[in-house]
Amino acid sequence: MGRLTRLAALALVAACGRGDASEGPYADKVREAVPEIEQATGLKFITPPRLEEQTRDSVRAFLERRFNDELPASELSGMERAYKRFALIPASMDLRGFMLELLTEQVAGYYDPRAKTLYVVQGGDEQVTGITIAHELVHALQDQHFNLDSLQQARTDNDRLTTGQSIVEGQATLEQIGSMIGSDNAITAMPGGWEKVRQLIREMQGSMPVFASAPTILQETLLFPYLTGAEFMRRFKTEAPGQSPFARMPQSTEQLIHPDLYFKTPDEPTTVVLPAPATGKVAYENNLGEFETRILLFEYLRDQSSAVRGAAGWDGDRYQLIETPRGDALTWVTVWDTSIDAAEFFDMLDMALIKRHGAIRPGSASQTTRTYSADGRTYLMSIGDIGGRPVVLFTDAPGGVSPRLTDLARVTLRD
Repeated sequence: MGRLTRLAALALVAACGRGDASEGPYADKVREAVPEIEQATGLKFITPPRLEEQTRDSVRAFLERRFNDELPASELSGMERAYKRFALIPASMDLRGFMLELLTEQVAGYYDPRAKTLYVVQGGDEQVTGITIAHELVHALQDQHFNLDSLQQARTDNDRLTTGQSIVEGQATLEQIGSMIGSDNAITAMPGGWEKVRQLIREMQGSMPVFASAPTILQETLLFPYLTGAEFMRRFKTEAPGQSPFARMPQSTEQLIHPDLYFKTPDEPTTVVLPAPATGKVAYENNLGEFETRILLFEYLRDQSSAVRGAAGWDGDRYQLIETPRGDALTWVTVWDTSIDAAEFFDMLDMALIKRHGAIRPGSASQTTRTYSADGRTYLMSIGDIGGRPVVLFTDAPGGVSPRLTDLARVTLRD
């Protein structure tokens, strides 16, 4: 849900004042934060950021417009239907309506890279606004040196979009915390260190009713850029002092979760190209990445260690939402680093499917293929290889439609 992560990011920020950074009710805080941010990032403000106040209604109207721009109705519909087939969001959920409620609950302000302006909600909590000024100033500084909107163009690569957003938000979060406590190095000296920071952020979000009611996938994709992104950027500042992550962006959430795959033994994701389905037409396609694959396993298994283990070794994936005469179908191909990783995921996905549908038994089973029938649908799991690379195929098809919608022999892998 990388594009939803991008939209939700607008809701976790705050800004300040009106005019330029030397004026307005928060001018002192801005003047204090600017040199700290410049020193921490190694970048200088080319011009002071423009600052404006808006009513909450105006902010909501902006968010609705940006929502429509970022996620046209056809794309949002495809995403929503796909995540419902993955059972990551409830079948009854109106995703657009829920996300707008979530954004409205969260929003304190935002930086708009198109308008080159920081906005703050009028009458917002003064303490919260003051604390997060540094966060938004980092975004303004990032945008003066790098095209932030250009990071959001990977419309059909959800995992890379989430990764780019994590660098943007992770750097801002790290420097925001650093400005609050003196330096980001002081985090490790705090009681509880970074884990305490993670806990505080989660507790703050969990206290908000709409967020607390959100499915796991929405909660976690909202938090991931701030938590894991900040941890990655803390490591980046140690491993590559004086350098910018925007010069060599991580390519996957796998690299954020396992930083050694970026810093020490680079592991770029494999691109999976799916053929046209045997039946029906493709309504939407994208990928999950290691992070959302982990969430999917956790959603079914409710065991974090199993979900982490099952998603480890991810090297690429692609899914298609397919419209058939009998309803939506879903086909998903994942590629793995080793045959052991693929077998682990295959077994975990099998366990997850059984648990999801109440201890169903396979209609047919072998070491490489299993099929199940439940709730008027047919599920197919198959493990194999493409050019010597281990892959796992999962298909969810409505009754009366063959689950053999994707021919693995016609799937292409590109490094």
